[in-house]
Amino acid sequence: MDMVQDASSTGARDVFGLDGQIDHKLAFLKKNVPKDTKLVLVGHSIGCYIILEILKRDPSLQVVKAVMLFPTIERMALTPQGKAMTPLLCHLRYMTYLPIFLLSLLPEVLKRSLVNLVLGGLRCRDQSIVQATVGLLSGDCAANAVYMGGQEMRKVLERENLTIEKNLEKLLFYYGATDPWCPVQYYQEMKADFPAGDFRLCERGFRHAFVLDAGRQVAEMVAGWMKADVRT
Repeated sequence: MDMVQDASSTGARDVFGLDGQIDHKLAFLKKNVPKDTKLVLVGHSIGCYIILEILKRDPSLQVVKAVMLFPTIERMALTPQGKAMTPLLCHLRYMTYLPIFLLSLLPEVLKRSLVNLVLGGLRCRDQSIVQATVGLLSGDCAANAVYMGGQEMRKVLERENLTIEKNLEKLLFYYGATDPWCPVQYYQEMKADFPAGDFRLCERGFRHAFVLDAGRQVAEMVAGWMKADVRT
């Protein structure tokens, strides 16, 4: 696994880092979407941070709405989950590669059995996530995810208040009521700092990783918001 050590020294080569992924999304929009196209962006977790960076780096984009689901846009390393994961992602990263590599050598059927076993406790498990999770057990894919996760702990620090203020009327934030990556305290602080903003706290018990068991419900909820927005 030819992983880079320091993103600041690699520049454009650091395509799997946080900045590289933001640049990738901007390049995709520039290449594939006409300039006058109106855009609705939907982000989850670190995707919300990426959306804010997109709005900051290219204000010319015709973004009319941005839905921020379970947003990890500030102080990630200080959250309950961040405190648990930062040592692993930032200091013990290479120790995770050996078990990932060994898992990647297993036959596909055995990988699927292991994933089913680990996810067996979910009541309403979406079957489509099994194959997606098996795909993550490739060495390169998992290593790149761990690498980017470490960058998130180091780079997602202070909230981008200026960008939020400039785009407040476009933004809808949806916070989890028991989200270890984004405590309710962050939701309360956002409401206090931006009283005119659209900040919602989950009342349906969705977890941060809602795709595991509530992807359809969240999709229907977001679609309902968009329809209501069009009517108004």
